[in-house]
Amino acid sequence: MELLIQLAFIAILLVIGLVVGGMVERRHFSSLAMREADLKLVMVFNEKTPPANVEYRDAFLVAGSVVLGEDYFKRFAASLRSFFGGNMRMYESLMDRGRREAILRMKEEAHRRGARAVFNVRLETSSLGDGGSGRGMFSAEFIAYGTALIQSKG
Repeated sequence: MELLIQLAFIAILLVIGLVVGGMVERRHFSSLAMREADLKLVMVFNEKTPPANVEYRDAFLVAGSVVLGEDYFKRFAASLRSFFGGNMRMYESLMDRGRREAILRMKEEAHRRGARAVFNVRLETSSLGDGGSGRGMFSAEFIAYGTALIQSKG
């Protein structure tokens, strides 16, 4: 009977993690979509140099970074997936959210400083895991950076 109570408790926690984690993720995706629409005029390019016919009066480095962590449901699902093998879709949405958020923060900085284009954009990621002990939570850092340009008038 005690084992059944413990299993029920774990199941309830997993369901709560699934529901709350899903709500947070959907809200973040919604926020990303609205902010991307607001900043669609700030263009982002991975080319190292701007077009030759564009004159600019100022250039500066802009960056955006974010650290996202997994929730307990993702951790549980990933543990099961790694046991059986296969694609870890539960982390794909975390990685997508992280990349988009870092790029948006970079674009927001460029926009605040008056730039309409960011060239030579690079995206870096790093794992801020538990050092292999298996006890801590996984988190990942995303950094987007590039050279923002303010075009010359005329």
